Order: sequence, then C-alpha cells, then structure tokens
Amino acid sequence: MSLTDPDFVACPTPKAAIDELIRLHDRAVTALRMALEAFFQAGTLPSAAQRAMFRYPELRVTYAPDSVTPASRRAFAKFQGPGVYATSVTQPEDFRAYLLEQLSPLTSEYGATLAVGVGEQEIPYPYVFQQGDELGRNDVTAAELARVFPMPMLANIGDEIADGTFEIHEGARRPLALFDAVRVDYSLRRLQHYTGCDWRAIQPWILLTNYHRYVDQFIRWGLEQVRAGGDYDRMILPGNVVIDASMTEAEAEAQIASVAWHKFQMPAYHVATANGQGVTLINIGVGPSNAKNITDHLAVLRPHCWLMVGHCGGLRQSQHIGDYVLAHGYLREDHILDALVPLAVPIPALAEVQVALQQAAASVTGDRGEALKQRLRTGTIVTYGDRNWELRFSQERRRINMSRAIAVDMESGTIATQGFRLRVPYGALLCVSDKPLHGEIKLPGAANAFYERAVSEHLKIGLAAIDLLKQNKDTLHSRKLRSFDEPPFR
Repeated sequence: MSLTDPDFVACPTPKAAIDELIRLHDRAVTALRMALEAFFQAGTLPSAAQRAMFRYPELRVTYAPDSVTPASRRAFAKFQGPGVYATSVTQPEDFRAYLLEQLSPLTSEYGATLAVGVGEQEIPYPYVFQQGDELGRNDVTAAELARVFPMPMLANIGDEIADGTFEIHEGARRPLALFDAVRVDYSLRRLQHYTGCDWRAIQPWILLTNYHRYVDQFIRWGLEQVRAGGDYDRMILPGNVVIDASMTEAEAEAQIASVAWHKFQMPAYHVATANGQGVTLINIGVGPSNAKNITDHLAVLRPHCWLMVGHCGGLRQSQHIGDYVLAHGYLREDHILDALVPLAVPIPALAEVQVALQQAAASVTGDRGEALKQRLRTGTIVTYGDRNWELRFSQERRRINMSRAIAVDMESGTIATQGFRLRVPYGALLCVSDKPLHGEIKLPGAANAFYERAVSEHLKIGLAAIDLLKQNKDTLHSRKLRSFDEPPFR
C-alpha cells in the first residue's frame, strides 16, 4: 500500500478524520460480527471480499513543512521532523476526545494534513464479541474459528514503539502513536478480565494500592461525592455495578454489599464525572509482577497519571508508624523491567507530581514547616521482588545503606519505571506500616489500630493530589518522559 493510496480519504479537519475512523471501524466490526453469526448458525464461511472488510481503519498524518518546524514547549502533539505518520485505530468513538486533543495542534500549528482509510491490520475475532461468552455456541470451538477468522497473533502484538526498538526505514510511514489498534484491543480485554469492569469505566486519574482497606475508604468517599451532587455523578464497582444519586442510601449499600470483587485479580473502583475526568482506584495486590501487568494495560488508555498509595516499611530510626514517604528515587530490586529499562537508566522524579503530593499532604494533615517534615520524608524507596527480603538482610544491608533508602516496598519502583517507559506521569506516596530494621514489625493488634487511623487520611491525600494535578493538567505531561524520536501522539 503506497503512501499516496487513492483509497485513503483526505479529511479537512480532525473532527472529519475522527468521524471517518468511526464509520470505518463500525463497518468493519459489523461485518465481522455478521460473518461470525453466519458461521455459528449455518457454518457459512466468509468470502475473500468479506474478509477484506475485517480490518482496522488507519489514520495518516502528513507533515511537509515549507519552513522551520515550529518550536513548542508542549510534551506531545508535535513533530520531530517531516514525513507521513500513521497508526491503526480501534474504538475511535470512545477515544474521540483523546484523538481530537492530539490532532488539533498538529493541523492548526503545523499545517499537517489528514487522511483515513482501511488499514492492513485485521481485527481478531475475539475483540468484537459483545458479551465475551459467544464461544462454544452450537459446539463451535475456538480452533475452528481460528481456521476461518482473524485471530490474535502474539507476533503482531508488541511494545516496539514504546520501547524504542521500532525500526524506521527511509521513505516508510513513521509511527503516529505508541500503541497500534491490535495492541490496544488486546489490553482493553485484559483490563476487563483483571479489574472486573468495562474498560470504558476506567478514569484518566488513577490511584493504585496494595491493600483492600483503601478500597473501603474509597467507596465511602465515592458515595459522599455522588450524593453531594457535584462533578462526580456515579460510582462503578467490579462487575459493572453502578451507584448513582437516584438510589437511596439503603439501595446503594445493598448494591455495594452484593459486589463479588473477590472474583477479580485486581478489582477496580471508579468515581466518574460526566466529562470523563473522574478517579479510579485499583487494588493491584502485592508484588511487582502485578504492578507491571496492570500498568502495561492501563497505558493504552493514555491516563493523565497513576499514583501509588500503599504501605511501606520504614528504614530509619526517626520514622514513626503512620509517617509518610514521598518517593524521589528508586532502588530497583524488583528486576522485572531490567531488560526493557536497564538499571543504568535513571527514573526521574516529576516535579509537578512531587509538588502536588507534598501540598496535598500539608492540606490534609494540617501540618506545616518542621511538623510536616517530621511526618513526611522525601527519599529513595527500595522496591523488592521478594516479600521476605528481611530473611537475607545481612546480604542486603550494604546496598540499602549505600542507596540512602528510607523505605522499602514491592510496587512503587515498578510503577514509576512503567510510567517512565510508557510515558504516563507517576508518583508514590507511601505510609509507614512497620519498621523491620528496628523491631517494629506487623503484629495483628498493632496493625489493625494503625490501619483504622491511617488509611483514611492517606487516601484523602492521594485524592487531594489528584485535584491539584487536574488544575495543572497542561503542564503535567512532562517532556522528561519523551525521547528525541517520539511519535507525535501523547
């Protein structure tokens, strides 16, 4: 397919391009669903002409400047050089606001031209199932479907663009976005599987935690927001249970009690707004594997940030149970991302996030100056992949000492590294729940007393930080996260 393919329609505006993407995507999904239905009902095979319709739409953006490329302090929606940039697109109706945000500066500031047509990537058949339980109808097996319809091919799903291993050949189209349609659809289905909610419920401001008690507090806060009649108009719980202001308190409590959150590995809870600027909390559980897993998939939604609010072990004598740790560096002992982001690559603290978390802590706790410094300490966090690292402390002591680390956990370094790798602003504010080097270990009685006192305040700080970041969204997407050969899209 040439760069000037006559089957691609020139679109005069970003809105027109998005409308054409939606039309082509709807047509392809409908054609594939109809062919699947015919196969389920009568074993009818799709013709070659039908199969040619089972393709994602493709968006092409051409930048051919006749002068110097405009300078921009914005971290995204800009070109590194002239050329034709392209990506396949899925779910364009749901990504309309994002696409418009990215395309508008490219056309208005750079004079780029847009074209849309049918791309080369086929839509795998599982991605058009509406309920997800269509497999097995009329004893049709997955193996039979795979012989007839496009199927997910792992060779076609990857992060080469995000990881910088994508090869750009002279005269070929350059990547327009970090993720193509196949990669996005793969993650959208994974999100539903792990979180127990439709991926559309996930909000762009994300809190990640490693303890269910934060969920209890988040639900209480969500109910308060929905009943207050402000920007937050509904709460969505695992299993796509929706709570809104029309429900009585008893009805809402009954719905909450009925949620089978334990069916899902990393249940998600969403307090949504009409304009799509709500907050999501995901209980990712313990460990760097879960942290990498969920952020791999959340990244395709292009969230504005993800923040870790969980527990850590304090490493300094001067710390107290219930103190806070604001991460500004990470000793990465999780090792789950070493091949993708080598340990020699620094993971910088993002000033916008750091300032928001510190201001939020001051606002919620009421502490200022020295009082705040006593409760909130900034420093390096050690992120381990081994929960029982204490059992080999004699070997780890020197490394911890050299790093000047002030706390230890199992997720924050992974989440920050993923944010750096996948260009999602990140941060971590942790609460000291024990001091393993100083004899203050987690015992049931003391732990419960701490949890009841500390979790509510900690969550409020995370939510207050998000409120502050929302007010500065235009500067949040730091250029620190962009390389010299970035795709134009955020």
